[in-house]
Amino acid sequence: QVQLVESGGGLVQAGSSLRLSCAVSGRTFSNLVVAWFHQAPGKERDFVAAILWSGGMLYYRDSVKGRFTVSRGNAENTVYLQMNSLKPEDTAAYYCAAGGRLSNTAGSYEYWGQGTQVTVSS
Repeated sequence: QVQLVESGGGLVQAGSSLRLSCAVSGRTFSNLVVAWFHQAPGKERDFVAAILWSGGMLYYRDSVKGRFTVSRGNAENTVYLQMNSLKPEDTAAYYCAAGGRLSNTAGSYEYWGQGTQVTVSS
């Protein structure tokens, strides 16, 4: 079992930055993938970014490349999503997910956090 707890969401203006955190606990393993998804009201849960728990491999959806950065804290079991130059279309609930293989499909991930809301005003 892997437990995930997100934090760091909020209401910000367009152009601002936010850093989301995902605290990871439980049975982590070397090929664990931790991913971020977002879901706007009435829409599907879409892949945002992912990182291999052991490090070295980062993946992003095209619309966030150059603006978002996923990383893992060195001394802590936390994965971060640094979001810069936020746009109103980034408004969504953001979820942290974990699983044994990289995928951009939500159904491929076994473990999920409760989500944190990000709202970007224009």
